[in-house]
Amino acid sequence: MIRAVIIMNDEGKPRLVKFYDYQPMEKQEEIIRSIYGVLCSRAENVSNFVQADSTFGKDMRLVYKTFATLYFIVIFDDSENELAILDLMQVFVETLDKCFSNVCELDIVFNFNKVHTILDEIILGGQVVEMNSSEIVKAVNDISGLEKSQNSILRVSKSISGWQGR
Repeated sequence: MIRAVIIMNDEGKPRLVKFYDYQPMEKQEEIIRSIYGVLCSRAENVSNFVQADSTFGKDMRLVYKTFATLYFIVIFDDSENELAILDLMQVFVETLDKCFSNVCELDIVFNFNKVHTILDEIILGGQVVEMNSSEIVKAVNDISGLEKSQNSILRVSKSISGWQGR
């Protein structure tokens, strides 16, 4: 099971944090600090797989991948495969690129709702539900369209109710 997905920049500032099992805020901050400490101390030529027993408990692992100035990090237990998680991260980044046309850190910061929607289309409750980036983009666009249509319906209904009160 996937326990958490974290995106942080190369200065250690978290840009997206999603835990799939409850962690108090203090524990989340401690986890993020320890992950950043581990990632900063690793050489460029080592594996992207980290055994994370000391931070997360028995049989927990961490896979990370660096894209530009961002670390994409997935924490998971021994029921998941490291290579499958790397592939999942690649699908996540490809989907972000399709939605934001060459995603950057500011896209993640200013469009966090859309980024969470994308992540929710890929992982639900710690389980992978979709790996096809085209299907994910289609679902996210459908959700965005529904949000826009609901906003326009709300504006129209408010203007109609105001008209009836005259």
